[in-house]
Parts: sequence; C-alpha cells; structure tokens
Amino acid sequence: MVLETHIAELRGLLGAGGLLRQPEDLAAYQTGARHDRGLAAFVARPATTEDVSALLAYCCRHGIALVPQTGNTGLVAGSTPDMSGLQGVLSLDRLRSVFDLDLDNRSVRVGAGLRLSEINGRLEPHSLFFPIDLGADPCAGGMVATNTGGARFLRFGDVRRNTLGLKVVLADEQGTVLDLGDGLRKNNTGVDWKQCFIGTSGAFGVITECVFNLERLPRQTATAFLVPKSDGHVMGILADMEAQLGAYLSAFEDMSKAAISCALEHVPSLRNPFPGGAIPDHVILVEISRSWAPREGEQSLDAVLEAVLGEIWSRPDEPLADAFVGRPHEMWALRHALSEGVKAAGHLVAFDLSFRRGDVMRFREHMRTELAASMPAVRVCDFGHVGDGGLHFNLLVGSRDAEPPSAATVSELRDRVIRVAVETFGGSFSAEHAIGRTNQPFYDRYASDKLKAMASAFKQQTSPGPIGAARFG
Repeated sequence: MVLETHIAELRGLLGAGGLLRQPEDLAAYQTGARHDRGLAAFVARPATTEDVSALLAYCCRHGIALVPQTGNTGLVAGSTPDMSGLQGVLSLDRLRSVFDLDLDNRSVRVGAGLRLSEINGRLEPHSLFFPIDLGADPCAGGMVATNTGGARFLRFGDVRRNTLGLKVVLADEQGTVLDLGDGLRKNNTGVDWKQCFIGTSGAFGVITECVFNLERLPRQTATAFLVPKSDGHVMGILADMEAQLGAYLSAFEDMSKAAISCALEHVPSLRNPFPGGAIPDHVILVEISRSWAPREGEQSLDAVLEAVLGEIWSRPDEPLADAFVGRPHEMWALRHALSEGVKAAGHLVAFDLSFRRGDVMRFREHMRTELAASMPAVRVCDFGHVGDGGLHFNLLVGSRDAEPPSAATVSELRDRVIRVAVETFGGSFSAEHAIGRTNQPFYDRYASDKLKAMASAFKQQTSPGPIGAARFG
C-alpha cells in the first residue's frame, strides 16, 4: 500500500481537489471504456505542467507507480491501473487552461486535458479543425500517447502526422520538463525527439501540452454507400477512386452486414438506409470533400461523385452491385454507431489490426472461413478503414444475456486471430490503439530483443520511475 505519509505529501503538492482517495471518486478512473478494471491507490489531478513535474519527481524518488490517463477512452487497458492497488492514476483532466491559436501558422497549442470536441468547437469560428475523426471523444494527451488514426486517415493522416510539438514531463527524480517543438513544420537539427513520445502510452514521459497542425474545415462534402460485387473488387474500386478523385477523397470505410445490423438494432436514432431494409453483406462508405464554399458554375461534389461512380459502374468487370449518394450526416451517423452497436450486442472480443491495403480483404475471408469451421458460435462483426489498411476485427461470443466466455476461450481467440494477422499476413496487432495490458503479451512475443533493449535503454534515460501501463523493454 502507498503510505499515508506519501498521501499527505502528495496532497500538499497538488492542493485542494488535486488528490482523490474515496472509492466513489476513484470509480470512474478505475474502469476503462471496454470494461477493463483496476484498483487505484489514489488519483492525482495536477492542474499545471509544474504540478505534474512535482508529482513525478516525488513519486520517482519514492518508487510510487503511476498510470497516466486523460479521457480514459482507450480500448486496450492502457490508461487504467492494475488490480494490485499499488498504482496511482495520474489524471490530466484538469490540464485545460492552455489554448493558444496561431492563425498564421495554422496551428494550436492545447493542454493535454482538452477533449477533441472542445478543440474543434473553439476552432470552428475560424473555419479550422484538428483533422482526426473518431467515434469517441478523447483528450489531446491521450490522442498523442496512442497515436490515434480515425476515419479520415486516408486524407489527413494520423495524430503523429499532425503533431508539431509537445511538452513532456519525465518520470525522473527532477521531474524534468522537455519542450519538444513549438510549431515548426521543418526542423532537421537532429533527432525529432517528440516522435519517441507519440504512440508509446506514457511509458517514456507524460505529455502535458500538444502543438497540433490544423486544416481548413470542409465546406462541401458528398458521401455514398457502395456495395461491391465481391470482396475481390474492393481494391479495384479504391484504386479507381484515388485515380479519379485525388485529394478530394477523404474516407473509404468498410462496414460488414453484421456490424451494421448491431448498430441499427441498438441505436434507436438510426434509420435503415438500404432499399427494402435489406442490408448488404458488405458496404463501403466513401466521402469526398472540398475546403472552399461552392463557386458559381462549379460542378457540385454530389455530381462529381455520381460521375465517378458511373464510370466505375460501367467497367468491364462490373465491380459494383449497388451504389447511392446520400446525406453525409446520416451516413456518418451509421458508421460512427458501429462500435456502440457491436459492444451492446454481446460479449465482445475486439482487435485493432492493420495490414498492407491489399491484404485486408484476404485476411477477412481467411478468418471468416477458419472461424466458421472451428468456432461457429462466434459472430464476426468487423469494420474498418480499408483506405489505410486498418481493420476493427470484432468477435461476438454469445449474446449479452448469455454467460460471458471463459478466460481460456478469450485467450484462445486472441492468440488465434493475432497469429494469423501477424505471422501469416505480416500485419500489426495494434493499428491505432497503442499498447496496454490487453495486448502487452503480443508486444512481448513479436518485438525483437534488440528493439526491447533499445526501448529499455531509452526509458532509463528518460523516465526511470515506474510510469505507465505499457512495458517496451
């Protein structure tokens, strides 16, 4: 247990409201978005970078373990404590005061505790946005710590691509503060150190401020649902759209019939958009966009999209079984409801995978065939970002009312799927959720000894104190 003398010292460092101990106050910080649970010795809530520095210095000197957390929307148990009761949660939800907008540089410096919706809400009057599109509403620090991707990666890239600078506090005896970049887009004066803290789950230091690249807010959008004739036609459709639409193409999202069915069943606000209510086996949501207002005489984006689809439709191999243009907000509402629908439909075993783009459909077919033969009770409810090779491969094991699957069953499923993804298809077991307790065993299995040794040495130089849920060494 963490000694009461340490608790008193930490309370003195952080001031009123800066340290939580009561069970009712700890509950929200101990339970993750995918029901992972732990026991926190305390929750520390520093309000400034200086507070974070003092906290980390004290905890490092006394060997007190901390798990950084911002919005707690992570899906791999990377931001919640374990069950030992010996770890404190370092919540950054009070780091909200920094919001420095640089219109000339098209960038913004924000505190780690600001949520994505808040950032974009404050940018909207300037016709700007941070171009990471997610179903959840994470905080800035967590997005950087996990290198979030999102549904518009195809056009705008991930958080790594859009991060221009960071302020990081190290878990060493001094609580060293590093200011890594101030918005420069070009700086080749040595190692780009901020990259070592992006996507590494707080293992090497705690992010307290972020400098983000901003993009012009889309002023015109058009969306369509495409029904490919078969999985084998998907990549040809994507290649045609990229060739004919160029930078207009902002999303190419894959949705399975099972995932759509779950969303329609469990999200009452949705309507079934398919003719006669018959959900196709496989649907692609495609979006094109422009950042300027419509100009007189300019072809509308709906017309552009319809023309391109008409050309694809008339190809000799007839890749499309159906396609229709619809209202963007309605089509995206269905896409963003998939996670909630699948989660509500049963006992979920979820995977965040990525592949070379041409392997996404081949992996889906391989795993569906294998699971149908060996585990027919398992229901595949997948969806993903075909345009960037990402796939949320979700498996439902029984209904919500049934007994949950045993730990052995879950372990067998995870091992089987990830072995195929990594060893057969050369993919990644973590596309955009980073490393947490859920997928730590697969990092331990697949990372080379050399890379682990390098990571261990880097941690000793940056944050030798016990910090984070992930181990890279």
